[in-house]
Amino acid sequence: MTSSEIMADLSTLTPMMQQYMSVKVQHPHSLMFYRMGDFYELFFEDAHKAAKILGITLTHRGKANGQPIPMAGVPYHAAEGYLARLVKKGETVVICEQIGEGESTSTRGKAPMERGVVRIITPGTLTDDAMLGAHQSSNLVALCIQQNQIGIALLDLSAGLFKVQQQDYDLNQLMIELARLMPSEILLDENTADPMLTEQLKQQLDISVTKRPNVDFNLNNAQKTLCDQFAVSTLSGFGIDHLPLAKAAAAALIHYAKETQKTALPHIRSIQLEQSSDFIALDPVTRRNLELIEPLFEHGTSLFQLINDCQTAMGGRLLSRTLMQPLRDTALLDERLDAIQDLLQGFHEAPVRLVLKEISDIERVLSRIALGSARPRDLVQLRQACAQIPFLRHALQPIVSQQQSELLIQLNEELGDFHGLHQRLMSAIVENPPVLLRDGNVIAEGFDSELDELRQIRDHASQFLIDLEIKEREASGIPGLKIGYNRVSGYYIELSRAQAEQAPEHYIRRQTLKNAERYITPELKAFEDKVLSSESRALAREKMLFEMLLDELRQDIGNLQMMSSAIAQIDLVANFAHQARLRNWSRPKFSPEVGVSITAGRHPVVEALSKTAFTPNDTRLDFSHRMAIITGPNMGGKSTFMRQTALIVLLAYCGAYVPAQAATLGPIDRVFTRIGSADDLSTGKSTFMVEMTETSQILHHATSQSLVLMDEVGRGTSTYDGLSLAWACVLDLSKRIQCLCLFATHYFELTELDKESGIDNYHVTAKELNGNLILLHKVQHGPASQSHGLQVAKLAGIPASVIKEAQNRLKILEKQQLVKPKSLQHDLFALPEIVEPVERIVEIEKESPALELLEDIDVDNLSPREALAQLYALKDLLKQPG
Repeated sequence: MTSSEIMADLSTLTPMMQQYMSVKVQHPHSLMFYRMGDFYELFFEDAHKAAKILGITLTHRGKANGQPIPMAGVPYHAAEGYLARLVKKGETVVICEQIGEGESTSTRGKAPMERGVVRIITPGTLTDDAMLGAHQSSNLVALCIQQNQIGIALLDLSAGLFKVQQQDYDLNQLMIELARLMPSEILLDENTADPMLTEQLKQQLDISVTKRPNVDFNLNNAQKTLCDQFAVSTLSGFGIDHLPLAKAAAAALIHYAKETQKTALPHIRSIQLEQSSDFIALDPVTRRNLELIEPLFEHGTSLFQLINDCQTAMGGRLLSRTLMQPLRDTALLDERLDAIQDLLQGFHEAPVRLVLKEISDIERVLSRIALGSARPRDLVQLRQACAQIPFLRHALQPIVSQQQSELLIQLNEELGDFHGLHQRLMSAIVENPPVLLRDGNVIAEGFDSELDELRQIRDHASQFLIDLEIKEREASGIPGLKIGYNRVSGYYIELSRAQAEQAPEHYIRRQTLKNAERYITPELKAFEDKVLSSESRALAREKMLFEMLLDELRQDIGNLQMMSSAIAQIDLVANFAHQARLRNWSRPKFSPEVGVSITAGRHPVVEALSKTAFTPNDTRLDFSHRMAIITGPNMGGKSTFMRQTALIVLLAYCGAYVPAQAATLGPIDRVFTRIGSADDLSTGKSTFMVEMTETSQILHHATSQSLVLMDEVGRGTSTYDGLSLAWACVLDLSKRIQCLCLFATHYFELTELDKESGIDNYHVTAKELNGNLILLHKVQHGPASQSHGLQVAKLAGIPASVIKEAQNRLKILEKQQLVKPKSLQHDLFALPEIVEPVERIVEIEKESPALELLEDIDVDNLSPREALAQLYALKDLLKQPG
């Protein structure tokens, strides 16, 4: 039974379930966490889905139309962990809280406690640490597409980042941009959303897609929405006035964020215009092949995992974003490199990092403060961060005082001065507050006199009554006077019947008993009112004071965000300096001339994880020598060499030192890779089809400033087809596109192309010793002499019998090679000229069955009769045609 099935007849439900249905009908496609006491409950189909995903017990509560209502629930205090698991599965969760006073019961005829939706949690609107990894961003992206243009907007609620761009609509370029932006959720206009695009976003990028009303993307209203958000009259200061689709996408994000958070967004204070040309383009395949953020295999190590020793979560996220979007502006990169150099020269990175280690994730704390979801310990983290600012300034002082790094001088100023805020939080919040505000004891003693008095009453009621009893005995002269309390009568002064005649005039009779009279006084009544409500009033007072603190902090949110951003950037450059010193990396140089010149380059991850010394190699590519064809054995290091070249280039364009003795790099607009083999059976693509699709993307989109890595192109089909494709790709890349290219191959025929302008041969070295292959991993000029395929197979553990059979076959094929005219390799594609060699190869192959049989004969153990039979068999084989 589903909730929709009983909407027609709500009379069968209790008042509380009727209230549930009235809210659920507004969110039919979302799971609803419905607060009931200390639990969030789910009903009907929501209960079934949540129970399956979370592994919680499915039970029931009450009946509807005579059938039990399915129910499942999670504890209120532990809800975040469950929410994280649901959102990870792509679910949207509506939080329905108790927001008013009323009967918390489902008994018919009694009004249920008022409830309302306070927040909608979606994959792109996460701000809580429990639902978001420390180095993970929750990026919400909106796309507005009209004709041949697209507006792209990104909002990270957890960090307060808001960015837009507008460009010509190209699906391939869009996928590259989305791979860079790493969205958790994408918003599309429900009226214009292309079903094919929606499906592609879900399948290729595994992104949650949400369709929104067309009014959210309205071009005419977008300007006002953004101006209201930023409290400005014009958007000219942000540079987006002339970009209507970008504004529409940005406005859609604001509408959605406000709707889901049920509050204003005071930390979204500005918007940044980006251009895709600002960054080196990396398509999803390239990011995956280079293992920038995630390793290809479960137990592997990515570049991010290797070099992320940032001391703050903010710095770690900035490092992740930096690796995903290398800059092309060399002036900005040199500023970052200058900062790294200054930190290294004076060994300053160590004390800077020591201070940074004490700073919590205030970027997210500030977002929760802005959204009203901050908890007491968030303010403690902010307080601790403010306390570290003077120490961080002190650690930077040697560089700042000498007017060295302009970037560090600027960041030092942006840290600001928050001594007053620190003192305010010190006086307001206890040293170690509870996790939740509902438990009280968050506001420090002495911060508010009224709260102190309520706590005094609450905590010292017994002593007050003892003191009052003594006082009243002395004032009335009645030694038997007692002060008591019960839940029916409240607080009272009790006198015996005999003593009642001596009761003072201001005593007011409250109750008459058989042997006593009970009274109340104005003072005792006032005390009663205070003590009976002191706990609830104290908690209400604490909540009010806490909200007041949040309001104060929101007034300074801009300066606090600037401080947070400065800390993240300082952490990034300090981490880069730390990596350079730890791993012996060097500063790269940038040149206006196209080319890549790397001396003694190393693969950062392979070198770090290798148990033996890593063999460095040089890379030389320029306009005159723009392509290197690399041959040599498998496992010889071709792929490692190509990947390390790309990683060195990308690290340099992130503004980091690089694993090389020296590196000089020209302009790079894109990096492409075609490495490895994999199928995509879900979309019906074979390994070869995937290979060709990736190759096609490169040939269509590479430019003369692109760095292209191609490995084993054409190996997924027949020899002549594959060789022909590889040959044509090499010529197209070198002649038409003229990109910088490393092209690894086992087709030795391609080495003949070094006669073409701009193409050089290189090989990875290896040697055989006593039948064993020794891989030297050194890249040298010139083509390889052989592939050593059988030796590599032996290293891989191929059975000896298989290796022997392969060696026999190899001898036959080598004989075939000997009869080929030399012109075969030179004129590979002149088909009429290779007809005769092919025929002669066939003639030699006719001998092979007989030779194989002869080789297998065990002469020493043959009987005369068996020997005669083998001779006849050999004769028959020689007579067989073709």
